[in-house]
Amino acid sequence: MSARSSAGESNYEYVTTRVRSRWAKLFDEDDYRKLLRMGTGEIARFMEESDYEEEMNALGSRHSGVDLIENALHRNLANHFDDLLRFADGALYDYIARYLRQFDAWNTKTVLRGLYSDADREAVEVDLIRAGEFSDDRIDRLLSAGSIDEVVTLLEDTRFGDPLADAYDEYEERSLLVPLENAVDRAFYEGLVDGLPNEPDRATQQYVDFLESEIDFRNVRNALRLSRSGTDMDPAAYYIAGGRLFEESEIRSLVGNTDELVARLRESPYGDELDAALDELDTAESLRGFERALDAALLEYSRTLSNRYPLSVCPVFAFVLAKMREVENVRAIARGKEAGLDAETIEDELVII
Repeated sequence: MSARSSAGESNYEYVTTRVRSRWAKLFDEDDYRKLLRMGTGEIARFMEESDYEEEMNALGSRHSGVDLIENALHRNLANHFDDLLRFADGALYDYIARYLRQFDAWNTKTVLRGLYSDADREAVEVDLIRAGEFSDDRIDRLLSAGSIDEVVTLLEDTRFGDPLADAYDEYEERSLLVPLENAVDRAFYEGLVDGLPNEPDRATQQYVDFLESEIDFRNVRNALRLSRSGTDMDPAAYYIAGGRLFEESEIRSLVGNTDELVARLRESPYGDELDAALDELDTAESLRGFERALDAALLEYSRTLSNRYPLSVCPVFAFVLAKMREVENVRAIARGKEAGLDAETIEDELVII
């Protein structure tokens, strides 16, 4: 992430214009239909003739097959997001920089999961996205860590340090990563609103509106996971403050009553976007289908906010979400093809709107 001062005036019109031009390059439903009919070699050639051309050519001498595809996807993602920071001035730069810290959270959780599952370094590294504030040196040190305790120590000087240290005892007691992962998520979301004025101007309020919706969707996901899991974990411990849909005091009763939770969601400001997800929840045997539908609902709602506030941070954040989804979709197709899965099975794993 390129670091610089956020002083000066925000340049919303310029940045949103640049973002709109990049929206036009995202893969659409027809592109995914083509990719689902291709093998990994054909997918690589398709990407060489798309927005990923530069990364595919730069990495082609060092990687091949799915490894090439995944590395090109992640480098392209990081390049796009670094461009957003280069484009932005003033408070807009600060809002984007804060939002891109989610990749520090992603990389932290990816390293923790790798150590927990005893994955080798290469398998973990290919899943990292170097688009946040962590330096390459810090990421390399995290990859070299020999234990989860060492990762917690390496991050003690970051925003994740204290929350991870506080959650470590519960991790050891339960032998589950959930407390550590949740600590990372909460630290990220709390950092998004740290230091904002008590009486925000219109631009700041639009930033807050977007974040509130994303936090609400995260709390919905966590609540349904806990509801279906039958675990004795305290739901309030996995609540992320900052949304507008739930209060922390309500979470326990809603997790214990899925029907009431679903009714609450249908009546919420997100009801229209969540209809498909809630219908999926009624029929699905697992949460996987619901969570994919929830991801699609968040993408839809982010577009709604972008249309409502076209000269704001909302179109920028909506593009970030859409670009991340494109990368996840293409990875799912490439990995599915490598594993010999049929097109219908792979398509079920995609989120396309």
